[in-house]
Amino acid sequence: MGLQRHVYVGAFAHCRSLQELDICPSGAIGVGDLGKIEFIDRDVSDVSLVLETRGWKDAKVVRIKGYGFFFPGFVDTHIHASQYPNAGIFGKSTLLDWLDTYTFPMESSFASLARARQVYTRVVARTLAHGTTTAAYYATVHVPATNLLADLCHARGQRAFIGRVCMDTPLAPEHYRDPSPAAAIAATEATNAHIAKLDPHHDLLTPILTPRFAPSCTADTLAALANLHRETGLPIQTHLAENQPELALVRRLFPDAPSYTHVYDAAGLLTPRTVLAHAVYVAPAERKLIAERGSAVAHCPVSNTALASGAARVRRLMADGVTVGLGTDVSGGFSASVLVAAREAVLVSRLVAVEEGEARAADDESAEAQEGKGKGTKGDGAEKGKESAKLMDPEVLWMATRGGAKALGLQERIGGFEVGMEWDAQMVVLGGVAEDGEVEGGVEGAVDVFGWESWEERISKWLYNGDDRNTLAVWVKGRLVHETKAYPG
Repeated sequence: MGLQRHVYVGAFAHCRSLQELDICPSGAIGVGDLGKIEFIDRDVSDVSLVLETRGWKDAKVVRIKGYGFFFPGFVDTHIHASQYPNAGIFGKSTLLDWLDTYTFPMESSFASLARARQVYTRVVARTLAHGTTTAAYYATVHVPATNLLADLCHARGQRAFIGRVCMDTPLAPEHYRDPSPAAAIAATEATNAHIAKLDPHHDLLTPILTPRFAPSCTADTLAALANLHRETGLPIQTHLAENQPELALVRRLFPDAPSYTHVYDAAGLLTPRTVLAHAVYVAPAERKLIAERGSAVAHCPVSNTALASGAARVRRLMADGVTVGLGTDVSGGFSASVLVAAREAVLVSRLVAVEEGEARAADDESAEAQEGKGKGTKGDGAEKGKESAKLMDPEVLWMATRGGAKALGLQERIGGFEVGMEWDAQMVVLGGVAEDGEVEGGVEGAVDVFGWESWEERISKWLYNGDDRNTLAVWVKGRLVHETKAYPG
């Protein structure tokens, strides 16, 4: 039995392209019984006329009140579900010691299904509350607990890629790693089979092959996972070039590889269905290789900053043809909100812009000195360096939606509002400020709208100040999966 048809009435916004945010102040979007968009009308003044013209008089109408708009659901391309209890706990650690101090002890505790249920139930609820309709989850090595995560996502209706983590080297504690490559593959296949029973056509759930990262896997395990990918066509997720000590470790473990990226390529894991988290330290030849293989990058600005890993050069990745989505990277990242990741992506790009501007200015100054010139082009070079690195609001919102969808191979299904796409959406409502300075409309949050702002400015306010209080309702494939008490539907 299908869903009841719905017509969603009010303002809506989505990214038409990487640079363009398409905003409709007054629209109506019809979603059919299969959860797909069947029509989009703009400049709507009379909803009853839309219902009559479309032959949708039996449809339920959902209206936005106040300063609200519909926006595509967020796509989190990199999140460790099992690490959620540690969100915000990282101390003075950097990546490799953080794994030993916080991560492996937490993840290994998921041998207890009671612990797994407690944490996974909460992380699915929390991400949905933040508007995340699709998440690429890393679980743990435990098959029962990973299967439970799939069960919970399926029950709540969240679109999810479920990855049972593979690792079989001494980098992980002996009690928390696969005993052999064969055991790693057998456990992965067990989880894949469980997910296939839940969702045979991968309508919402998809297994994703998950070698944690190259240093944690033997060459045989990497090769075996690549072979499983070739047999099944399943997607792959792993980590790449997150910090400098990690790079040094890779060079020591794989001395014959030209680069970290080439380790994955040689194993057969660099594919059009591969998502590489971080890519902070990748050389031009690596960016070119990633683009040639059609792999994508999950940019994780919050965790890269929190763990002092570095700042990814997102603009360079994009310029070289690499698809980039956003990842919260909980718990290296302190928040499960993709909106937080989006705003941090902007801010990190500003720091990159300063660095690249200074570097270009220094190059100009050196060139001028060699040519015997005085002042002239130094400032021009610095400003060009700054501007070329900055990410703008539409770009990070694209990364949070369409970019993530493309990274996960879902660009034809989700990420925007177009006829034929599935209704993965969130209702966002901002607080209006009355003449007496009090908030009206029943939405308490950190975003204050005074009424004179343009729609572009309202969305920018949401990007930089919004949180889950502004997300009143969330839908996945037409199904309401989250609502607050303020939801008017």
